[in-house]
Formats: sequence, structure tokens, C-alpha cells
Amino acid sequence: MSDELPDDPFDTGILPDETSFGDEVEPELRPRTKIYLISPLDVTGDFPQRLERVLAASVKNKHGVAAFQFRVKGLDEHAAAALAQPLQAICAQHDVAFIVNDSVSLAKRLGADGVHLGQDDGDPREARERLGPDAQIGVSCNDSRHLAMSAGEAGADYVAFGAFYPTTTKETKHTAKLSTLACWQTVFEIPCVAIGGIKPDNCGPIVRAGADFLAVSSAIWQGDEVANVQALIAAIHAA
Repeated sequence: MSDELPDDPFDTGILPDETSFGDEVEPELRPRTKIYLISPLDVTGDFPQRLERVLAASVKNKHGVAAFQFRVKGLDEHAAAALAQPLQAICAQHDVAFIVNDSVSLAKRLGADGVHLGQDDGDPREARERLGPDAQIGVSCNDSRHLAMSAGEAGADYVAFGAFYPTTTKETKHTAKLSTLACWQTVFEIPCVAIGGIKPDNCGPIVRAGADFLAVSSAIWQGDEVANVQALIAAIHAA
């Protein structure tokens, strides 16, 4: 992505400091938080059946799974596509968006609903050119409102902040603040995803801070996936 950042209305004094928004959004302004489900790195074996069970148990709930991100590492595109296709079909059956992590090329090959880009995975503008106007393009923005504004200027459909809690899914390089979420939800229109160590017993503050989506992986796939997703939905609702 470009190093050029748009003028920040907070730094220029147009808006008050981010911390003045606090850690929570007023209940009437909060979005209906839903689940953004990320695959484990191993999607072989009975994983398609596990995905089917999770989606069947959750998608009709107002806080259920809205998107599934296919995230595998160390495979060539042909092998990755072969693993992705049955999962993509399951998502389509449940009207869940199928998002490819990192690879615009794989997303285009599959005709995926979108792609999620890290800061080193390319420019959203180029992804838009290759994937078309209807693709959902998300961008990891770490703990930075500046990066999120830049992503929005580049045409991202959503931005992701994190990590909010310690996580074993990937190396944690940045720690995000609840005030960043609250500020973003209050001031900006682009949906925001919260990621990083989110579980039923700690998701409440993130929901109250205004996250549109909770990105989760191990919280669902470690153990009974149906019980886990139902517990997360209940915790979102209780928040």
C-alpha cells in the first residue's frame, strides 16, 4: 500500500483526540456484531464437515457467521484452490461470504467473494482492478487509525484492527486499543473487524466498543466447533 496517508482530522484539530471517545459506543449506535470466521491452517480431513456444522448452527442467528476467510500457508495455488473449492461451495450454500487471505491471484481464480490483504500484500486499488467492483476487499490495519484511513481512501470495504488479546494463531506485533474501535465506529462509515485472541469470555468489551465483526479462529476450531460458536453468539448477545 502507499505510504501516503490522508489528512487526519484528529491531528489537524477538526475532531477531538481519539481517547476522548472512550472505550464504548452508545448502545443505540452499536452495529449488530457478527462473526468473521477464519480457517485453521489445516483444512484437510473432516474440516469441510466441521465448517458445514458451524455454518448450519449459526448463520440464521443475528450474531452468526457472516464471512469465512480461507487462510492456508505454504501451498502452491493449484493445491490451495483444490482445498478451497469445497469450502467455497459450503459457504455459498449458507450465503456466507468466502474471503481469501493474502492472495489476489487465488481469489480471482476461485471467483471468491473477496480478499483480505495485510500491509505487505498489495494495494487495494490493484486488487479492485483485478477482482472487480463487487469484490469485498479488507485490509489489516494493526493498531493504526492512520492505516485504516489510508485503506479507506484506497477503496477498502472493511478494515481490521488488532490484536486485542494475546493469540497463538499468528505472531502478535501490534496491540490495538478499544478506543480505536469506538472512535472508528463513531466517526467513520467503513465497517471494522476486531481480531486477536477473541473468545466468549473476553469479547464483551470489543462488542461494546463497536466492532462490526469479531474475527475468530482457534476460539471455534479448538474443541467442539458447534458448542464454541453457540457460546460466542451468546456472549455477543449478552454484551
